[in-house]
Amino acid sequence: MTNTKKLLTTTAAVLAAGAVGAFSASAASPAAEAKSTVKADAADGNLTHSTHLTVAAATRAAQAGLDAAAKEGQKVSVAVVDRDGNTIVTLRGDGAGPQSYASAEKKAFTAVSWNAPTSVLVGRLAQTPNLKDIPGTLFLPGGAPVQAKGAPIAGVGVAGAPSGDLDEKFAQAGVAALNK
Repeated sequence: MTNTKKLLTTTAAVLAAGAVGAFSASAASPAAEAKSTVKADAADGNLTHSTHLTVAAATRAAQAGLDAAAKEGQKVSVAVVDRDGNTIVTLRGDGAGPQSYASAEKKAFTAVSWNAPTSVLVGRLAQTPNLKDIPGTLFLPGGAPVQAKGAPIAGVGVAGAPSGDLDEKFAQAGVAALNK
């Protein structure tokens, strides 16, 4: 056998042995896997419970805000976020400006974060102007918190109308739809 053939045969044998070894090392038995898995059931004292809107309820609120705006000939976007500021649903109305989508989400986030309408929060900027620097917030009228037992559980934000007062009126219509 030539040296080249010996080298190729030896290399092939080493690679095959390595592949078999790697395969068998990764194919752990179910018993070994079960022993290495740590399971924990946290006691209720270690957990918090929170209330969240369903997707159906969030959609109902967003649609109510959009409908209220349409009745007044306004083209807006409406966003509903959960207590953590995660977007549940956003509806961009026909003809709403491209900036309205993100603005509605930020207004909703701001309202739920401070558990107050964003029109009220605008007044706080006079005393604490750096509030506007908090990422993800928008201190313009048009956001309204949703509460359960006085605690914030969601926010509704509206953007795109020619005034923040109208945006907030439509956001309040979204919140009101949750009480029906």
